[in-house]
Amino acid sequence: QIVLVSGHLDSWDVGQGAMDDGGGAFISWEALSLIKDLGLRPKRTLRLVLWTGEEQGGIGAEQYYQLHKENISNFDIVMESDEGTFKPSGLAFTGNAKARDIVREIMALLLPINITEVYDAADGTDINFWMRDGVPGASLRDDLSKYFWFHHSQGDTMTVQDPNQMNLCAAVWTVVSYIIADMEEMLPR
Repeated sequence: QIVLVSGHLDSWDVGQGAMDDGGGAFISWEALSLIKDLGLRPKRTLRLVLWTGEEQGGIGAEQYYQLHKENISNFDIVMESDEGTFKPSGLAFTGNAKARDIVREIMALLLPINITEVYDAADGTDINFWMRDGVPGASLRDDLSKYFWFHHSQGDTMTVQDPNQMNLCAAVWTVVSYIIADMEEMLPR
């Protein structure tokens, strides 16, 4: 059984793509690194996917989906970060009411860092195939007020990334992915 965390590499026009969507790739990698460094071994596999071809119609995600859809019942949740890694406020979630209640309980654990919101409708080109077929999905929600200052521009470099805000995003990704991967049962569908 698999909990999938992801971001994609899509700096296809200008800039370095550090914020869009290098940030999603960074926090996904960091989540798995933190879990490993803490010596935690969840019941399910945590899988990192760094998508490619998102801007070219999601061809990387479609290929991955085609290769793995026969095992769709083993995917517990698919998580994608694709809106930068500015100050996070919570998760957008797609799934049934019981699964949403579980996600709300998990997010309540993040009260000490004030990131507890659960929004409707996760989105992400790279996880839409899975959610369409009933796999619960989550996407990071963060402060988008500066997102389009840098989106697909020469300004999208590492200097855009705020280490403290990225750490908060990585904390959300780490807590949510680990807890779901370590629950006794998969999220209800």
